[in-house]
Amino acid sequence: MKKSILKKAAITAIVLLAVIQFFKTKENKSVQTSENAITQHYDVPENIQNILKISCYDCHSNNTNYPWYNKIQPVNWWLADHVNEGKRKLNFDEFNTYSTKKKLHKLDEVIETIRENEMPLKSYTLIHGDAKLSDSDKQEIETWVKKIKNEIQ
Repeated sequence: MKKSILKKAAITAIVLLAVIQFFKTKENKSVQTSENAITQHYDVPENIQNILKISCYDCHSNNTNYPWYNKIQPVNWWLADHVNEGKRKLNFDEFNTYSTKKKLHKLDEVIETIRENEMPLKSYTLIHGDAKLSDSDKQEIETWVKKIKNEIQ
C-alpha cells in the first residue's frame, strides 16, 4: 500500500515538473540602450560601467544575461521574480525617469548596500564569483556615485 502511494506521488511529481516546463516567463532582454539609461545622461567611466555590468546589471537593468539553468522551471520563475524585484528597486536603464529626489536616494542606497555587503546578493555571487566587489571596486563606485550626486543636485 505504501509503495503504491509513493509510486503515484513520484509519477505525479514527474508529470507536474514536465508540464510546468511549458510555462516560461518573459525574459528581461532589451535590443537597444534605453534613452533613460544612466549612461545616456551621466558620465559613467569604462571601469565603473564594467563593474556595474558584471555585478549589478543582471538584476538592475533591462538586459539580463541568463544562465543555462534559467530554462528549467521553477528556477525560471524564481529568477524572473528576482530580476523584477531588483528592477523595481533600481533600474540603471530607467534611471533618468526618476525624480531628482529619487535619483539621489537611489544613489545613497547604492553606497549603503555595497558598504554593508548587501549587494550583490550572496546568492548571486555564489554562482557568479566575478560579481563580488573588491574593496577597490566599492571605493571606485562610491567616488563615482558622489560625483554623480553633485551633478544632480
